[in-house]
Amino acid sequence: MKVIHIAGTNGKGSVALKIAKAFELSNYRTGLFVSPHISSFRERIQVNSNIISEEEVAQKLPIIYKLCEEQNIPATFFELTAALAFAFFADCDVVVLETGLGGRLDATNVVESPELCVITSIGLEHTRILGDTIELIAGEKAGIIKKNCPVLVGPNVPHNVIRSVADKMQSDYYVTDTRTANENCGGFVDYDIENSRIAETALRMVSSSSNDALALSEDAIQEGISIRPPCRFEETVVDDTVHVILDVAHNPPALQYLLAKLRADYPSQKNIRFVLGFSSDKDLANCTRQILNEKPSGIHLVQASHSRAASIEDILEVAPELKTFAHYDIPRRHENDGYVENGNITTQVEAALALAKENNELLVVCGSAFIMSEVREALGYDEPRDTQLISQVLGRQFKHGQEHFGNDADSSCSNSSEENETKI
Repeated sequence: MKVIHIAGTNGKGSVALKIAKAFELSNYRTGLFVSPHISSFRERIQVNSNIISEEEVAQKLPIIYKLCEEQNIPATFFELTAALAFAFFADCDVVVLETGLGGRLDATNVVESPELCVITSIGLEHTRILGDTIELIAGEKAGIIKKNCPVLVGPNVPHNVIRSVADKMQSDYYVTDTRTANENCGGFVDYDIENSRIAETALRMVSSSSNDALALSEDAIQEGISIRPPCRFEETVVDDTVHVILDVAHNPPALQYLLAKLRADYPSQKNIRFVLGFSSDKDLANCTRQILNEKPSGIHLVQASHSRAASIEDILEVAPELKTFAHYDIPRRHENDGYVENGNITTQVEAALALAKENNELLVVCGSAFIMSEVREALGYDEPRDTQLISQVLGRQFKHGQEHFGNDADSSCSNSSEENETKI
């Protein structure tokens, strides 16, 4: 089994999907592990683009729970999910692993000899856990580099930090050349093109790495890197009239890119309405300031039913002008466990659609992946979703949540509801 291990602040999910798709198109049985999910927990674990079935989750996960209990392992949600993925990938030819958070202490970093390590980009994010400087964060993400394993990096990383780690591990260091990828974009960096170039470089490196290299056809490479994950500047039309863009831009660098791409792709559209929902560990002041600087025609604030979701009150505190300008409903929170009821997202999406239709506006829904399941359901997307069976196996109501383990006896070894929480 060949493993490609991918870390980075932005772009790692897209690069992982592109690489996996190219291997699949070349007739390799290909496992893909990504996070977070959009509409179904099972999206995180795929083989040849087919998500793990509910029956397989129900069969394999209790075995992992039992092992945790027997060996007194206080596994987090993400660690349990990674273990489930590894069990599901047992007969794969190739596995593409996206780290959850950081790299050095990430649950995916148990792979001893990956074929290639990729670091897509480095930005300020998860500073409470990874460190409060680009250099500290880069050091954590460079922790996936293994001895004598080549590492490929994108252009937006502190090369001195990552190269230093590569040198210590006696690993060859490669930098993706993205200059030609963006030279025709009028100065605007299209990160999907950049991600495609990183993925293409990775694929060519792996296919020529050794005598037992994985053969890849040119058609498979080009078709694979053309794939874009859902909610990455995903464009759709609702009711044949309202243009909607879904994007999981959830931190300042990603929002900066999203807004630049909106200006580049919709230069004549002056009326843009936003639906926003973020995680609590993001730079909310910076994110909301960027949106407000665009002078939007309207803003709708939403809050996911997730332990890491930023509350609407949190957003209003850092951007007081939204108290009168924005549309929002404060969701009901359970006093006993802090759980936030669903419903405010659907209400605001429906209101935003109606106003966008009435005023001929472009509607942009962006922020945390945690809001997207309910958003897509409100927009009428027909796609796999988790039934009550998954809720029962995972431990509690799970329809729009991302990780609400830990509240029942069958999941006692998962005592953290914070996704990707690592013990750094």
